[in-house]
Amino acid sequence: MSLTLAALVASITVFVLAIFLGFELISKVPPTLHTPLMSGANAISGITIVGALILSNSAFNDGEPGTAAWLAFAALVMATINVVGGFMVTNKMLEMIAGKRRKKRGD
Repeated sequence: MSLTLAALVASITVFVLAIFLGFELISKVPPTLHTPLMSGANAISGITIVGALILSNSAFNDGEPGTAAWLAFAALVMATINVVGGFMVTNKMLEMIAGKRRKKRGD
C-alpha cells in the first residue's frame, strides 16, 4: 500500500481542518453542555475501542506484529483511558447534581 504525495497532503489538510473545527466548536460550548458532550465522546471512544480490537486481532494473528498492530494497541489503551476517565468525571458530576437535589428535599 503506497501513499502518494497528493493523498498525504489531502490527509494532513483534513486533519488540520478537523483540529481547527474541533477547537472552535468546543470553545463555544457553554459549561452546562459539557457533560452530555463527554457522554458523546465516550461513545465515540467506545467505537474506537471496538475498531482497535478488530485491527489488533487481525494484525497480531498475521504472525510478526507490525506498525499497524502497535498503533492499534496504542489506540486501544488511549481510548480505554478516555472512556474510563470520562465515565468517572460524568459520575462525579451526576453525584454533585444528586447531592443538590437531596439537600433541597431535606429542607
